[in-house]
Amino acid sequence: MPRWRGGCWGGGRRSAGAVYAASMIRTATAADVPAIHAMVRELADYEKALHEAKATEEQLHEALFGERPAAYAHIAESDEDGEVVGFALWFLNFSTWRGVHGIYLEDLYVRPERRGGGHGKALLRELARICAERGYERLEWSVLNWNAPSIAFYESLGARPQDEWTVYRLTDGALAELGG
Repeated sequence: MPRWRGGCWGGGRRSAGAVYAASMIRTATAADVPAIHAMVRELADYEKALHEAKATEEQLHEALFGERPAAYAHIAESDEDGEVVGFALWFLNFSTWRGVHGIYLEDLYVRPERRGGGHGKALLRELARICAERGYERLEWSVLNWNAPSIAFYESLGARPQDEWTVYRLTDGALAELGG
């Protein structure tokens, strides 16, 4: 049976790769928030920054499913038993140079025991499909410089680093001081 996939029905006429992705990727629902929250914490631990992961399930629920959603999520499921094994959490950005929206991928995570099964690629393929369908011209994300396995994976898909830019961030006291 076809399933609803991020703005269109799965099934139909697609390549074999797209059908495979359709069977493992779906738009997140409110019932997925506990699993997303757990995986956000797993990702923070992997990135050696668990102490910085302060978001609550309630905050994620509001951000994804509140009156004015700030972000969107897709879930990767196991083909065998439907277990949630990964997620992509993203939001829209805008390019003044191109004059259109794009997608900024905030988090992409597949549980370690499920890596290599195509879930990460299927999540990225779904986001690329959304970009193509909606006329978005960019799909962007950040990766830690030390994360060689992820860098190799992204580059195998044709992604290229944008090393002429440096990301800056204001948080905590510096943000409060500047805003105060």
